Amino acid sequence: MKEVMRFGKKGKLSPRYVGPYKILKRVGKVAYQIEFPIELAAVHPIFHISLLKKCVGDPTSILPLESMVVKDSLPYVEVLVEILDHQVRTLRNKEVASVKVFWRSQFVDGAT
Repeated sequence: MKEVMRFGKKGKLSPRYVGPYKILKRVGKVAYQIEFPIELAAVHPIFHISLLKKCVGDPTSILPLESMVVKDSLPYVEVLVEILDHQVRTLRNKEVASVKVFWRSQFVDGAT
């Protein structure tokens, strides 16, 4: 399975569900052909019904990804308030230190 495209990502962080996409037609008794965008042209468009998930929603509420803007940095300040607990756990061949702390986050307005 070396040359199989898995929706642009591979491994544990690959998306479990991709879509929603329009069903073009029924192929056989339990298979459906899906309309994919150009970016997913390398993916075979016919899927077994068990691999599809029903999507119920309002099509007018779907926002295109191109119109969404995400800031590179979300400014906030973390202030260490209190150390609650400290432990050193011994495993077979190493020691792991763990500290429980109480953090307080403050969001900073980017305009100031």
